[in-house]
Amino acid sequence: MNKAGGMKKMKYVLVTGGVVSGLGKGVTASSIGVLLKACGLRVTSIKIDPYLNTDAGTMSPFEHGEVYVLDDGGEVDLDLGNYERFLDIKLTRDNNITTGKIYQAVIDKERRGDYLGKTVQVVPHITDAIQEWIERVALIPVDGQPGPADVCVIELGGTIGDIESMPFTEALGQFSYRVGAGNFCLIHVSLVPVISAVGEQKTKPTQHSVRGLRSLGLTPNILACRSTSALEENVKQKLSQFCHVPAENIITLYDVPNIWHLPSLLRDQKAHEGILGALNLPGVAREPNLKEWTSRAEFCDKLLEPVRIAVVGKYTGLSDSYLSLLKALLHASVSLRKKLVVDWVPASDIEDETARENPDAYKAAWKLLKGADGVLVPGGFGDRGVEGKILAAKYARENRIPFLGICLGMQIAVIEFARSILGLQDANSTEFDPDTKSPCVVFMPEGSKTHLGGTMRLGSRRTYFQVMDSKSAKLYGNRGFVDERHRHRYEVNPDMVSSLEDAGLSFTGKDETGQRMEIVELPSHPYYIGTQFHPEFKSRPGKPSALFLGLIAAACGQLDPLLHAHKIPYGMAKKISLYQNGNATKFAKIPADGIYSNCNGVHA
Repeated sequence: MNKAGGMKKMKYVLVTGGVVSGLGKGVTASSIGVLLKACGLRVTSIKIDPYLNTDAGTMSPFEHGEVYVLDDGGEVDLDLGNYERFLDIKLTRDNNITTGKIYQAVIDKERRGDYLGKTVQVVPHITDAIQEWIERVALIPVDGQPGPADVCVIELGGTIGDIESMPFTEALGQFSYRVGAGNFCLIHVSLVPVISAVGEQKTKPTQHSVRGLRSLGLTPNILACRSTSALEENVKQKLSQFCHVPAENIITLYDVPNIWHLPSLLRDQKAHEGILGALNLPGVAREPNLKEWTSRAEFCDKLLEPVRIAVVGKYTGLSDSYLSLLKALLHASVSLRKKLVVDWVPASDIEDETARENPDAYKAAWKLLKGADGVLVPGGFGDRGVEGKILAAKYARENRIPFLGICLGMQIAVIEFARSILGLQDANSTEFDPDTKSPCVVFMPEGSKTHLGGTMRLGSRRTYFQVMDSKSAKLYGNRGFVDERHRHRYEVNPDMVSSLEDAGLSFTGKDETGQRMEIVELPSHPYYIGTQFHPEFKSRPGKPSALFLGLIAAACGQLDPLLHAHKIPYGMAKKISLYQNGNATKFAKIPADGIYSNCNGVHA
């Protein structure tokens, strides 16, 4: 409510990108959200993806990075994971707008006769649907507090000028006029390359990008320029002159040691003043308090003692395929004061077939695996690399190396145990061998084999602990149950559970029916845990996922003190001492995201 007693007006910040893709619009939008939140404002986020897919659920990770799963089961773009981690919010599937969703909604309305016989066109029907969707979703509370947020940060995916994004740029041009001056701020992220031969920062690509933006009816309030170093003053003046943006509203997103520096980088260049001025909020918001972020970024830069985790997966050629998993490992590593080193091991490279066809790749993969302090086998689909993952699980089990298996990784651990301990040499999942006589993993009854999109067991589901003296129950703070996010269509065969448990495996977590296995442990092993759910999706800065924390602690030899002390109940921010000037000690929460990365999210 405003002072006059009426409803407050929603403010919108639009982040667009120009010149090339992959500039880090998602991290920039997240950092802008952090900056506004530090000013005392409530923030929500929307990501627009111009592709025709209804959602990201059926897309290969090689196409678009990981598929991020929300509490409501939405399968969305990985940038929504950045928003949730940076802002500590819970978004909905509607916070991810795609061309497919918009067209489907409009066509459904046309079929119902909602348009009263009119010719349905891109303008005004598609563009109106986009604007109405944004206004509706912006009002959904995402931070646990009642009522809508103060500011909605919208990221437009792709690059200005793309054919597929034209309806969105037209709609957003209309939207800026519709909401009125003082309620809309456009931040254009562009590239200012440096020609290595002369070392000169070139402004022409950004000039053309802004010209294209203006031709589409959008006028930037702020330019955020990606470059290897801070913009020189004469370059700023040139951009200001040709792009019609005040020099003080031109900021540089230069390369930094880790992306936790980014909110402070924006603040130091007074980005908040430009945004608040455009939104007519200068007297409402306070000066941003980023003490926590500054402490975190500086602390992470000083981490030296390494912990090596081997990630044995199918999509290791693109780290964005496992982005949330990587962030969860980082959150846990930082909380235990370790520098994370991830060794990416292509699962197929440790298989016997590779030993024959490419012995060098085989030796290199096994060298990485054997040099690791812990092993993580993530989720995945399809049979490529499955036997390699089974070999990795066997290696970790037999050599007592800390192991965490997620989704398919849990199923792999069960299959390996059945083969090695129960002697069922043909044990397998019906996903990979439909005719196996020892089906350890089976298709869930409620799944669909004909429609792949949105038909899995998705979203937040409750897991009940069966054994309170287990490592997983202790790591979760001795609670009776935990809610975690799922994405699977196969499950451990309930008919084989008793024989597996008789042989020493323990299913310490099950669903509400007691028939669906959620957590498996090997009690005789220092740390050998598998989960059907994806704990990485709810790992937050300063609130690391319990099971990732356990993996890192076990890899560092710190698990027993962690379990016995119960110092880190699930969801509690861990305090870490930050040493300054060699002797003074200061305590700060470490809510962390994305260390050892540069601004555009490429991991160093």
